[in-house]
Amino acid sequence: MKSLRTALLIVSALLLARPSFSQETTAQQYKDRYLTLVKNLGTSGVGIETLLDRWMNDYPDDPDPMEYKFIYYLAKSQNTQIVPRDAKTYLGNEPVLSLTDSLGNPVNYFQDVVYDDEIFGQAIKTIEDAITKYPDRLDWRFYKATALSDYEKESPDMASAELKSIIDYNFTQHPKWTYPDSEVDSDFFDAGIQEYCVSFFRTASTASREAFREISLKMLNYEPNNVLFLDNVGSYFVSMNDHKTAYKYYNKVLKLKKDDLTAIRNCILIARRDKDVKNEKKYLQMMVTYGETEADRTSAKMRLDAYNKK
Repeated sequence: MKSLRTALLIVSALLLARPSFSQETTAQQYKDRYLTLVKNLGTSGVGIETLLDRWMNDYPDDPDPMEYKFIYYLAKSQNTQIVPRDAKTYLGNEPVLSLTDSLGNPVNYFQDVVYDDEIFGQAIKTIEDAITKYPDRLDWRFYKATALSDYEKESPDMASAELKSIIDYNFTQHPKWTYPDSEVDSDFFDAGIQEYCVSFFRTASTASREAFREISLKMLNYEPNNVLFLDNVGSYFVSMNDHKTAYKYYNKVLKLKKDDLTAIRNCILIARRDKDVKNEKKYLQMMVTYGETEADRTSAKMRLDAYNKK
């Protein structure tokens, strides 16, 4: 029964992809057919490429088939596997399964996506062609950066270069960005870039941490007092155990925004690691004053009181 149902779905998909010669197919009819195919067969199912080719041929300026063609190639290029790795986390993710080998050593298994390089290249070319036609589609630029980041994994060189290009374009060309269901302002743009920074930091490889630093510094080239990215650079230097430089960035943040909890928390952390009671007391007092929750403020006060009793 299952094989019969699958066969019927494929036949249905092929019929849906066939053009109707009785009248001109509208863009909305193409979209309706596409959505039906995706619902039944997934984004890379049988008949979808043919339908998208016809749609793009009939409506070369319609952005929808351009985006769907990228999604088609990207999905077709991917294959999900479960792989063992000698690590506690992989790309910032926890294992989906943990076992022990015959010697009692832990073996962690992670979900990983592998790519067909040729088809992935088609996906990137497709989104690049779309961006050339509609350069102010910020969602498409982020689609490309995300695809490159997922493809490169622990060495996001191309993704980092793409994000730097987006940043340069934003601050030099001042585009009227468009993004579905959103109004793009400076906060929205910053938040989008920060999502990639957080992802690179969580990946925790040498190359991804460097990408995290470089992208943050690129933003600071244009906005030197942006506390979000000043905090990022401080966090980079904490991860490198360069506490002196980290303090430099965090203290700049606190001059600009005295209640910045990222800077306060990390300065407390640095002071504890360095066994620097004087600085820890300084930043604990700031946490007592500016802590986000009652628990934060109470915990800081208790530790501060303990130091003061000595």
